[in-house]
Amino acid sequence: MKNFLSLLKREFRLFFQNKVLLVLFLGAPILYGVLVGGVYKKGKVTNLPIIVVDEDKSPLSRQLIDMFNENDVIYVAKVLNDPFRAKDEALKTESTVVVQIPRNFSADVNYNRSTELTLFVNASNTLTSNSAMMAVNVAASTLKAGIQIKAQQKKGVPEYVASKQFEPFKITMIKQNIRSGNYLYFMLPGVLLTVLQQVMMLGLALSFASEFEKGTFPELVQKSNNVFVLILVKILPYIFMSGLIYILYYGYSIWYRMPLNLDGGAFFATTILFLLAVSFIGILVSIAIPSQLKATEILMVIATPSFILSGFTWPLSQMPEWVVAIAKMIPLTHYLQIFRTLMIEKGSIEYLQGPVIGLAIIAAVTLIASIILLQIKINKVKKNKQVQATV
Repeated sequence: MKNFLSLLKREFRLFFQNKVLLVLFLGAPILYGVLVGGVYKKGKVTNLPIIVVDEDKSPLSRQLIDMFNENDVIYVAKVLNDPFRAKDEALKTESTVVVQIPRNFSADVNYNRSTELTLFVNASNTLTSNSAMMAVNVAASTLKAGIQIKAQQKKGVPEYVASKQFEPFKITMIKQNIRSGNYLYFMLPGVLLTVLQQVMMLGLALSFASEFEKGTFPELVQKSNNVFVLILVKILPYIFMSGLIYILYYGYSIWYRMPLNLDGGAFFATTILFLLAVSFIGILVSIAIPSQLKATEILMVIATPSFILSGFTWPLSQMPEWVVAIAKMIPLTHYLQIFRTLMIEKGSIEYLQGPVIGLAIIAAVTLIASIILLQIKINKVKKNKQVQATV
């Protein structure tokens, strides 16, 4: 028993001596609890932008727009006179619903002629599209009820009877992008790209850390002391292998019959930028932390919550600013926005200025930091060789 207690005491001592393990074991639950709690703190989505195409320009259409703005779930980001720029404006404002009010809407309602509101719903995000669509439907249905009840009451119909007989106009909903509403099409790309970022980071965490730990870094420097060559040599195999992963992912899209529309040039360029940003983060941690285990542990902390923070399922607009600031330091956040715009929403590169700049900043900052740290390590190796040569 005494021996068992001494061994147990030894394990506790080893645990508390390992600072990285201590931070992960005790700090990670606190960190993730605060982060995930911050992401979903609101509990429901509010202030989702919508676009209204008002071709009627009547008091009735303005009343409907006011009702949209009074709803706490949605607000009218822009009112257009015609539908020709509706898709572009929806992409710019990240609006999930476009409401089209047709010409003569008010007159048709007043003279009991058939008319309808058309809702174009961007179904690429199940949560936001459903919430916005329901809010628009509630506002329109309330207007419908009010119009018909007043009309019936003027004819002498009792209010309780009139309230059950209203259909002055119809509401047609047209789902776009993921029109089937298939949850697999929504979730699978995000999860697979999260996995790609994670394996890239964890693989590159070992790149220089393994050299330092095994004592082979001086041999590497002897072959080449050019910092750019060393970094390029370390990241190229992973970038090439990530190409094979993309081919595998494309195979999944065929297997699961996922309708993906590819803009080859823009997607290829932004994908390379994403892979470079992820690679430079992995390289930086690998150089800064000369232990394979500690480097992978640190990158696991970064990679694990990245999907939740990315805004792919829960919009960034619904998160606190400090959580958004952390999310924007992770390459996946920007890349998933690029993926959704190019592949699902069929948007062009002009709507991706923000995410592309975000990826470029991450790549540039981590590359510069990696160059500085690696050059310091190389200079240290050279200095040690000179000291040994003079002895």
